Amino acid sequence: MELSLSAHQDTFTRDHLPPHELWPTLEFTLPELQYPDRLNAAVELIDEGVRKFGADSIALRAPDGSTQSYGELLLRANQVAAVLTEDLGIVPGNRVMLRAPNNAWLVACWLGVLKAGAVVVTTMPALRAPEISKLAALTRPSVMLCDHRFMADALAAADSQYPVISVGSETGADLLALAAAKSGEFANVETSAEDVALLGPTSGTTGVPKITMHFHRDILANADTFAKHILEPTSTDVFAGSPPLAFTFGLGGLVVFPLRFGASTLLTERTTPVELARFSHDAGATILFTAPTAYRAILKEDQADLLRSLRLAVSAGEHLPEATWHLVKEATGLELIDGIGSTELLHVFISAAGTDIRPGATGKAIPGYRATILDFEGNELGPNEIGRLAVIGPTGCRYLDDERQHAYVSNGWNVTGDTFVKDAEGYFTYQARSDNMIVSSGYNIGGPEVEEAIIQHPEVLETAVVARPDEQRGSVVCAFVVLIEGVTGSEAKAKELQDFVKSIIAPYKYPREVRFVEELPRNPSGKLQHFKLREALMQTPAP
Repeated sequence: MELSLSAHQDTFTRDHLPPHELWPTLEFTLPELQYPDRLNAAVELIDEGVRKFGADSIALRAPDGSTQSYGELLLRANQVAAVLTEDLGIVPGNRVMLRAPNNAWLVACWLGVLKAGAVVVTTMPALRAPEISKLAALTRPSVMLCDHRFMADALAAADSQYPVISVGSETGADLLALAAAKSGEFANVETSAEDVALLGPTSGTTGVPKITMHFHRDILANADTFAKHILEPTSTDVFAGSPPLAFTFGLGGLVVFPLRFGASTLLTERTTPVELARFSHDAGATILFTAPTAYRAILKEDQADLLRSLRLAVSAGEHLPEATWHLVKEATGLELIDGIGSTELLHVFISAAGTDIRPGATGKAIPGYRATILDFEGNELGPNEIGRLAVIGPTGCRYLDDERQHAYVSNGWNVTGDTFVKDAEGYFTYQARSDNMIVSSGYNIGGPEVEEAIIQHPEVLETAVVARPDEQRGSVVCAFVVLIEGVTGSEAKAKELQDFVKSIIAPYKYPREVRFVEELPRNPSGKLQHFKLREALMQTPAP
């Protein structure tokens, strides 16, 4: 698409897209993926939402029982867009950084940024000033809208390079006061379908973050593939979940999907798994998004009753052990929908629901996507051969000015960094992250397989397995284990767990080292950070 068709006056994002020859292949094989050249994702989600589903329909819900209608959300989004353009001088293509927990004003700000033709960069409120500074250096925001409770680090990171506007402090310079002065009418910017709409930092990254770039049409494509064909939502559904909106998994599941189909969403700022289950139950949630560990925690607290009213329960963010799937099924009747996605492709691209679910398998490529297994030379492998997962669909990896684009895209395929096997019927089964395949004494051992065995022990709350370098074996399996409350780790308990694993999977896969910890490192979206455990092993001597 030529630059002349873009609505962006500030051409920073288009100027820093990777060269077109490094883009993945993009395919739009479904009728619903045929988008017009002029497209604004926010207009499709909220303006069209009001037109299709009515201004009085509930859009957002809070744990205290309060709600916000589609009409009220549209009013707020328009007010935010007016503040950005009239008071803060934002022009199409400028980047606007957001910093807030999951709440109604964050959604209004996200929509308002897109309505103004700007590019949204949503960040976690837990980030500290140095982390925000790294993101700002890469994305070059013109302004930040920050929840008033998280201003200190935001101001320190900005260092007067761009303004930081508080949200919710009830002062004259606060966004709420500025928005209240606006009529609520706004002339939406007619962006191109291929104008960059959001910049999404990848999760779990060490060193310099990778910034993914997504167009307006990309935001809708995940709703029109995974949500439409796997979740099949209706306007009566109530979405809920734990992932932050700063991560594209949360953005899709808690904002884009419900608004696309006229449903409502429960937004919770910070909860434990049991609190999330209770709030979701009280709000009448029908679709829940959270990690396997959260489902296990809810069951181990004997709160399965809180889940039984759900229509669907989605598990993502980390590998779903087959044992966990069966535990949830037995306790609640729910058949967890597994799936794998990535920030690079925005959301889930392999999954299965209903009668298509096979416990232990992640699923099949969802409608609109295709997937295969590649060897390390880039050749496609046959059924039941272990290799690298590769995906093609309507979304794909475009890193902001980053040489790592060469590693993620290979011959048009998005190579996700996950090791999978595909059977003859097209089902994909997760083996490990490509960097979490443990080679010990010549054996290839998938960390998730060992994790799945350990987690079946009734006294284990959660676990993570990584490789510890070993002079004799190359590496050995090391398990970090969190025990349930009231159980203490000891040499005897470690031996018990090792024998337990040997009774479930091939004995050579058992963890030769067991380290008991109080908690496992996770990023704000709840994904296990195995790399931090590897770093810990490098800093502490082997027993």
